[in-house]
Amino acid sequence: MVGQSPLEPSESRTTVLLEPFVHQVGGHMSMMKYDEHTVCKPLVSQELSFYESLPLAMRQFTPQYKGIVSVHLKKDSLGNLTLLASPSLQAESCGRLDNAIGDSSVTIWHKCKWAASTGTGSEHTRVKWSHTQLTKTFKDSCPGKMLLRTDLQYHTDSLLEDANRNQPERNSYNPWGLHCHRQHLSRLSSKHNENKLHQFLLLENVVSKYNYPCILDLKMGTRQHGDDASEEKKARHIKKCEQSTSASLGVRICGMQVYQADTGHFLCKDKYYGRKLSPEGFRQTLRQFLCNGNHLRTDLLEPIILRLKALLSVIRKQSSYRFYSSSLLIIYDGQEHKENTAPLDNHLHFQKTNCTTPHGTNHSRVDVRMIDFAHTTFKGSKCNHTTYDGPDHGYIFGLENLIKILQNISEGK
Repeated sequence: MVGQSPLEPSESRTTVLLEPFVHQVGGHMSMMKYDEHTVCKPLVSQELSFYESLPLAMRQFTPQYKGIVSVHLKKDSLGNLTLLASPSLQAESCGRLDNAIGDSSVTIWHKCKWAASTGTGSEHTRVKWSHTQLTKTFKDSCPGKMLLRTDLQYHTDSLLEDANRNQPERNSYNPWGLHCHRQHLSRLSSKHNENKLHQFLLLENVVSKYNYPCILDLKMGTRQHGDDASEEKKARHIKKCEQSTSASLGVRICGMQVYQADTGHFLCKDKYYGRKLSPEGFRQTLRQFLCNGNHLRTDLLEPIILRLKALLSVIRKQSSYRFYSSSLLIIYDGQEHKENTAPLDNHLHFQKTNCTTPHGTNHSRVDVRMIDFAHTTFKGSKCNHTTYDGPDHGYIFGLENLIKILQNISEGK
């Protein structure tokens, strides 16, 4: 195990040690935890342009933009990388860095080393090493984090599947974010320069209020490639859409974690699983996302549908916007209020994809947020390549189908 060394005095007052964000269930860019209410990700100019000119009506459906931080790398004698963030003058002067900057210094997280992919051994071993460190690092900010295990497998082909192509429940947290983090450190390590500063976007941590965050990451729209994509990348994305529910439904699953109350673990799916789903498989997985292992969370359906309809109304009014390759998160807390949950018959066997509905109701908090705007284009954007007329019909098509499927589940169809 790598020993921990304290931050130097000058660093401890001006920098924040970034940690991997354990609730990342999709995407390929590593999300980092800045503080309990803030995450950060590598800055992409097109995404920054979107947040800086965000229409007022869309703000309730996107993470709050909090500014920019500069991030630099530190490397110890054993080759382990540490990412340290320094709040920029822009972020401080705007006063948007709430919960991050104290009276005289920035909150510092416990010093921890993360494995850069520079050592010997198999890829799987290195990932396990990082995950083992995580179990020793994350404490009590979220009860769900105590479910971390060293059992790490993130590719579909390394997970056993049953006859119905279902991935079994994992006794671990969703490992996708750790996979992204390891790849990010590997890239940074290969061209490591401690003097080089990297800019990161600071964004609201939209799951911070949930004890056991259940998250569904949906890639929205019938087209995923940006205007700046090469012909090779364009062809690759078109093929992925044609071979998945992106073409038929305008939406496909990119990742999922759902708390299973009967086992106390999280059920996890990744983007490789989502790409293989048929329209019916998509419907079953959506139902599975609303099932806690004991029953279907029907109390969540109405608030989710209402919020999706509100988003649909907003998107229909956004002329020239194209949200290529962006995702939509549906979030709820896996922890139910016991007084609102009906008792279950002990002799009944509840399957993950065929849960029964309890008689109790529980108006739990739910959230719907759009994320990932690196390829979003709109009239007036600094990074604009093409100007489009009217709303994003591919995105609207996906939202309409998503709402329809959830309504059918609500009606017991």
